[in-house]
Parts: sequence; C-alpha cells; structure tokens
Amino acid sequence: MFKTRVVIYPKDVVYLTGRSERYAQILLHKVRVYVNKERHQFVTITDFASFSGIPEEMIRKYMI
Repeated sequence: MFKTRVVIYPKDVVYLTGRSERYAQILLHKVRVYVNKERHQFVTITDFASFSGIPEEMIRKYMI
C-alpha cells in the first residue's frame, strides 16, 4: 500500500521554491493565517496550494 502525505513542512517548501528554510517557515505561518489555523495545527497541501496558486497535483508530484 502506497501512502502519501497530506501535510507540508518547511523542507518541502524549500524544495518547491528554492528559497531558504527561514523563508519557508514564514511562508507557512502566512498560510496558517490565510486559512485561519492556529499555531499548533498542520498546514495541508491543499491549504498551501490555495495560498500559493501552485496546482496541488504539481506539489504532490514534487513531494514523492
């Protein structure tokens, strides 16, 4: 059975954008504010895709 992740982490954002890890952390914070999540809640790929405008399929492709 093949398992896929639904949560996106700063390292994933670094890989997708080519920016620094600190920038990725700040960006994920902005996503949390955008989707009205609290600090302890995870950011999903769907949340990040809606914030960034990057298609969800493309994000999933790079996370494999």
